[in-house]
This record gives sequence, C-alpha cells and structure tokens, in this order.
Amino acid sequence: MLAVLRNRTYRHLFVAQVVALAGTGLATVALGLLAYDLAGADAGSVLGTALAIKMVAYVGIAPLVAALAHRIPRRRLLVAADLARAGVALALPFVGSVWQVYLLIFVLQAASATFTPAFQSVIPDVLPAERDYTRALSLSRLAYDTETLVSPVLAAALLALVGYRWLFWGTVVGFLASAVLVVSVVLPGVVLPGAARAARSNSDTADDGGRSVGARSVGVRSVGARSLAGIRLFLSVSRLRALLALDLAVAAGGAMVIVNTVVYVREELGRSTGDVPLALGAYGGGSMLVALLLPRMLDRVADRTVMLPAAFAVAGLLAALAVVTTAGGGAWRWPSLLALWAGLGAAGSLILTPGGRLLRSAVPSADLPAAFAAQFSLTHVCWLLAYPLAGWLGATAGLPAATVALAVLALVSAGLATRAWRTAAPAATPAIRPESATVTVRPHHRQARRPVQRRPLHAPSGRALVRHHHHRDPAAP
Repeated sequence: MLAVLRNRTYRHLFVAQVVALAGTGLATVALGLLAYDLAGADAGSVLGTALAIKMVAYVGIAPLVAALAHRIPRRRLLVAADLARAGVALALPFVGSVWQVYLLIFVLQAASATFTPAFQSVIPDVLPAERDYTRALSLSRLAYDTETLVSPVLAAALLALVGYRWLFWGTVVGFLASAVLVVSVVLPGVVLPGAARAARSNSDTADDGGRSVGARSVGVRSVGARSLAGIRLFLSVSRLRALLALDLAVAAGGAMVIVNTVVYVREELGRSTGDVPLALGAYGGGSMLVALLLPRMLDRVADRTVMLPAAFAVAGLLAALAVVTTAGGGAWRWPSLLALWAGLGAAGSLILTPGGRLLRSAVPSADLPAAFAAQFSLTHVCWLLAYPLAGWLGATAGLPAATVALAVLALVSAGLATRAWRTAAPAATPAIRPESATVTVRPHHRQARRPVQRRPLHAPSGRALVRHHHHRDPAAP
C-alpha cells in the first residue's frame, strides 16, 4: 500500500493532509477547553452550536466554491484555504467572547469546505491507475483515523508543558506546513466543464456504469446554477444515490459514537474519565484495521460486495448496542461496548474507503470537483440528521430509544442503497482485442455514420462491398 508514496506529488499531498489533520486535532482539544473557559457549565451548548455552524458551513459553502473553482488553479485554491485556516487558528487564542468563537469557527470550516473537496478531486488525476487510487483512499482513511487517535495523545503531552492556548499555535504550524507542501508540487490541470460539455455535445445519455453519465456537465454560466449543478449531477446517477444512502448509514453509527461515548462510559457504565478515549480508540482502531486490509480485498471483489453488507452491519451493531443499553448490569457490558465501537469503526471504513473509487468511476473527469463538493455537502446533511437523533433523542427519550432510532435509520439506508444500486445500469463492457491482449472501454456516443448505399441485386457482392466499407474496418480482408 505504501508503494504509492513513491509518487512525489502524491507523497507531498499526503503529508500535507496528515499535518493539517494533526493541527485540526489539536484545535479540537483546545477549542473544548476554550469553550469551558468562556461558558463554564454551558460549554456543551457552545460546542454543540459550533458543531452546527461547522455543518452549515460544510453544506452551504462547498457547492458554491465548486461553482467558482474552475476559475482558480487548484494549487492556488488549496494554498489559499490553508492560509485562511492558519489565520483563524492564529486569532483563536485571543478571543474573549462566545460570538467571536462562532464567527471564527464559521470562517475556519468554510475554508475546510473549500480545501477538502478540491484536495479529493486532485488525487484521481495524480494517481490515475485504479490500483494506486484504491491504496491512496486507504491511506487517506488511515490519516483521518490517526488524527482521531494521535492528536488527543499529542495534545495531552503538550498540555503537561504549556497552556491550552498554545495548542492553537500547533494548529497554525500544521496548516502552514500543509500550504508549503502543496506549493512544492505541480498539480495536473483541470478540464474546464464547458470544454467537457462541448466534447460531449453529441453524446447519448449513457448508463451510469460508465464514465459518462446522463446528467449534463456542470458547465453552465450562472454561479448559482453551477453551485446546484454538482448536486443535481450527483443525484442523477443511481450508484451515487446508493453512495449517499450508505453515507447516511455511516452517519447513523458514527453519530452514536461521537455524541454518546462519554454518556455510555460515564453514566451507563460508571467508568472513569480515562476510559472515554479508550472507547474512542476502539472505534478508530476498527476503522484503521479495515483501511489496512481493504486494498487487497478490493483487488479481488467489487465495491458493492463490500459496501452494502457493511451498511447492514451498522444496523445490526446498533441493534446489539440497544441490547447492551437495556441490560441491567454486568461487567460484560464494557468489553461488549469496546467490541461494538470497533465494529462500527470497521463497518464505516468499509463504506467510506471505496467511496472515492465509486464516485470516480461514475463521473467524467471534468465534473469530479463538483461531484466531490456535492458529496461533501450531502454527506454532512446526513450527519445533520443523525446528530440530533443521537443527542437530543438520547437526552429526552433515553439512550435505548436513540439507539433503536439510529438502527432503523441505518437499516432503511442500507435498503435504499441496495435498491438504488440494483437499478443502476451495468458498467461499460471492455472490448478485448486478442491480437494485442489490450483492453479498451468503448465510449458511449453516437458515431457519425455515412449512409449505406444500397446496390442493385445484380451488383457483384463480396469484394465490392468490402471495398465500400473498408474505411470502417481496417482489419477486414
């Protein structure tokens, strides 16, 4: 899997992603402590509002940026987003009121909503081979999981030496390092959506198993129309609708872990504060293990074979969690919770890691930035739905009710994904030429055909007709 790091451009981009995520992890810890300093016992509501602002920025900003991104070189766009994030992190240690936190968080997450989809759309161009791209997706998943596990440990070590506000300076260093690494490479140019539309002006409405889809290219003039065109493009493809349903299943399991881990550990099981990061570590560990094993698995099995069962597994694991929650007591509940958290992390990784492969195979290269931005926004709409179910329903109706509701949501999502994928047309069939043993995928478009001239019945057949069609089949005798 590490062989893809031999590609210098991808290696620099991957390291940029890792250091930026490490900085984000430090900021997450520092932000919680800052909220407690500013709001005391109401720190939870401050963080909850900040999380809602994050989701709103992700949902609203990413499509708008995608509508304008074709006018800006991708390297310049990525560097600008990193510098904006570094500027916000530089200002956070000096805030003195809650509203300032909200404002800076919005700017920070708007910059992240610019950076992440643009970064994701670059990788398929840097690593065009399917095998390499699959391994890059696994490495990306590992980077996110490492941030979840390593950043809290790093923050704890730093807090033993300095105050929490210094953690924001670590965040600044991470974003600046990311910008420097992006500047150090030359990124492939992006095909203008308008050019892609012109190139496909005579194309049929192809099945969504190939690289060309039935939706129009996002090359429209209006910025407002362009910001929505990516979402329309995403929703017009059956397999991408299935991917969205799968993302909802992931959100159902992940929201329960993120929102209620501390409640399960401290209130339900009565364990110490130190067991909270251990439970979160089990979730990240399950995800990392799958990310390490998945590339070889995907060399032998289709994405669908991996992703759909994982969605049903999320529903089953949440149903098992409901049993653990309603149990009266027993020491067995703690290892059961760790196992369920690891299972939810593994199931989520089985869905999220191949998602980029699925998207790349269903969308033309020119529309990848808009498609990744649309997925970024629509995925966070799923989290906006799952977070209240996990938090508010758990607080008002109890954890068993919240767990059952999320299990039902995951089950319905898995069913919708199965139905959408079943209606998707088959992928383009490769045509194999025996003499060269090479594989080419026939494009889905109308060939310009010359009218066939009908000859009288007494005209000689055979060679005359072969000569007439010689331009269409050079291999004919």
